Amino acid sequence: MAKIIVAGHVCLDITPVFSAEKVLPLQKIMVPGKLTQMKDITLSTGGVVANTGLALKFLGADVELMGKIGKDELGQIVYSRFQKYNAEKGLIVSKDSSTSYTIAIAPPGTDRIFLHNPGANDTFSLEDLDFGKIAEADLFHFGYPPLMKRTYAEDGRELIEMFRRIKETGTITSLDMAFVDEDSEAGKADWEKILRNVLPYVDYFVPSVEELCTMVDKKRYEEWQKRAGSQDITSVLDIEKDVAPLAEKVLEMGTGNLLIKCGAAGLYFQNGKIRIFERSYKPEIVRSGTGAGDTCIAAFLKAVMDGRSIETCLHLAAAEGASCVEAYDALGGLRTLEELEKKIEAGWAKQ
Repeated sequence: MAKIIVAGHVCLDITPVFSAEKVLPLQKIMVPGKLTQMKDITLSTGGVVANTGLALKFLGADVELMGKIGKDELGQIVYSRFQKYNAEKGLIVSKDSSTSYTIAIAPPGTDRIFLHNPGANDTFSLEDLDFGKIAEADLFHFGYPPLMKRTYAEDGRELIEMFRRIKETGTITSLDMAFVDEDSEAGKADWEKILRNVLPYVDYFVPSVEELCTMVDKKRYEEWQKRAGSQDITSVLDIEKDVAPLAEKVLEMGTGNLLIKCGAAGLYFQNGKIRIFERSYKPEIVRSGTGAGDTCIAAFLKAVMDGRSIETCLHLAAAEGASCVEAYDALGGLRTLEELEKKIEAGWAKQ
């Protein structure tokens, strides 16, 4: 069995559950002075280490996790959740940093809004990685540099050095991103320059289409925003006119394989040989999109490391993403790869 290491961003996700299950436009919810009746609140671990890492563990992979939390009450909750999966050993507990948290506002049928504190993730550095263990692994997956200050500081010096050193060991590398808040410190970083320098060391680059576009083509992203208006941007994109040109630009930067998450529409994959657009499967119910991208990547990477064809890897990734949105947290709706295959073979409808 392939050995996989997932490292990077980890946090506590706090998700209020909305009472209504009908589509709720944000402009009718986020009104100053308005009281919106809610149900319970869901506390779950979040970030790539929790979402992708624990999803891989659920899928039966041999996984080791590397992340950083604070020695505080939120950190105790995160640590105990990892203990349930016997996955806490790789967590670094910092006395000098707070635990990262995200408040996810996820009204039914509407894309999410995140209120985020990066906490200890901002101090995560090269020194926090065990390169000996990484060299022995078959795959190294890292996530969310825009939410980890040390990785994007100085034009991404540590991120580039990290992937260069790992690539030299022969370990397969994978990189996921997060949306860049223009008003944050990360928004001032030159992400196109960072990507040009790190992607030659990345075998699988797996960002979302919005994350990617804000990093390498802001004018295009602004045009998408105008076109979408109040709609979800991914709902108005044309694969050939919008996504394919973006993919070509990124592939020229040097990554071996590019998988772009396009929201409810599906997944776009391209490398030097093939190009595939995999439409999403229809979930039985949509409760929250929290973790859908991360868990879809977990299924994709597990299938890749199992030696499946790229077509099968994409089927399973799309299917896991659809399963994820059926729960309020990232892990509650997951199905095993075998369960996903049975559902697909039974004629699971696509979007």
